[in-house]
Amino acid sequence: MAIANDIRKGNAIRCNGDICLVLDQSRVKPGKGGAFVQTTLRNLRTGKSSQVRFGSNETVEIVILRRKKLEFSYRSGRDYVFIDPDTFEQVTVGEELVGAARDYLVEEGEYELVFDDGGSPMMLELPPSVVLTVAEAPEGLKGDSATNVRKPVTLETGLEINVPLFIKEGEKIKIDTRTGEYQGRA
Repeated sequence: MAIANDIRKGNAIRCNGDICLVLDQSRVKPGKGGAFVQTTLRNLRTGKSSQVRFGSNETVEIVILRRKKLEFSYRSGRDYVFIDPDTFEQVTVGEELVGAARDYLVEEGEYELVFDDGGSPMMLELPPSVVLTVAEAPEGLKGDSATNVRKPVTLETGLEINVPLFIKEGEKIKIDTRTGEYQGRA
């Protein structure tokens, strides 16, 4: 156990029975009353963020999270199976934990999973960008290349994005996982 003054950005704490990641924290000493620590927490189970205020001497439980790089192997129904490349141990992750990251998961791609102190997966972290193959792309019209015209394409994961007209079916392109935008050819 630690006191609230020991909380730092990036720590994981147990709050109301759930494990939460500290996104932001600040110490406040009002002119009247006791000092407190104002935090912004993201619940790792639900993904929702909230503002929580702790008294400066209030005790909190800091949770040690373990991060591990795993390879995405395959999808089994509603679950996603990851494999540790060193031990070949399989980790099955539910659809609700993967969420929108499913649009960027490719077989044999390396991703970081965050585990709680009990060994259960809590969060999937994507790299800043991934390389995906264009599955379907309509032909661009001749003469449109002089302007910044874009066309919609479908990627191997089913994600649809807008890319420049010169991108063709079968090409590998780099996608920003934070914004979902085209970054360039791979």
